[in-house]
Amino acid sequence: MKIIKTKIKDVYIVIPSPFKDARGIFRRNFCEDEMKIFMKNSRIMQANLSFNYKKFTLRGFHYQKGPKAEGKLLTCLAGEIHDVLIDLRKRSTTYLKTLEVNLSEKNMKSIFIPKGCANAFLTLKSKTLIHYYCTNKYNPQYENGIRFNDPILKVKWPSRPKIISNKDNSWKNFRA
Repeated sequence: MKIIKTKIKDVYIVIPSPFKDARGIFRRNFCEDEMKIFMKNSRIMQANLSFNYKKFTLRGFHYQKGPKAEGKLLTCLAGEIHDVLIDLRKRSTTYLKTLEVNLSEKNMKSIFIPKGCANAFLTLKSKTLIHYYCTNKYNPQYENGIRFNDPILKVKWPSRPKIISNKDNSWKNFRA
């Protein structure tokens, strides 16, 4: 497994070392020992799957605040997504910086999104399956979001989203 630092503080890309033979592919998707560089004292508390039927489905920007803030290790198991994260940690040297990365079943990359960062993705293929390991449990009282087309953050999506939930469409614009 390769763990690569990104331009955003505490955000890492994880590239597995798959084993391939006539049967198919085997890969580790999580290893506590190797990932302690970014997991620090956190542990996996919840795992989620997001299956998206159609190309250009948008989910996010999502994050949890306060004592329920969570880190996420995100992997695209089928299809492809364009993932965008925003550093919302006011004391971070990369505050309000964004990072964009494509995750797919082909490149097998994962991204670790630390507490205090918001995340969104746009599916680039139909039938896209995303897996998340989370360092905290979901708590609706602490959830928050930012509009995907916020004028301050100016994210340039690779295509116009076609499917967005009412909830994601109703998030407010970012306020510093």
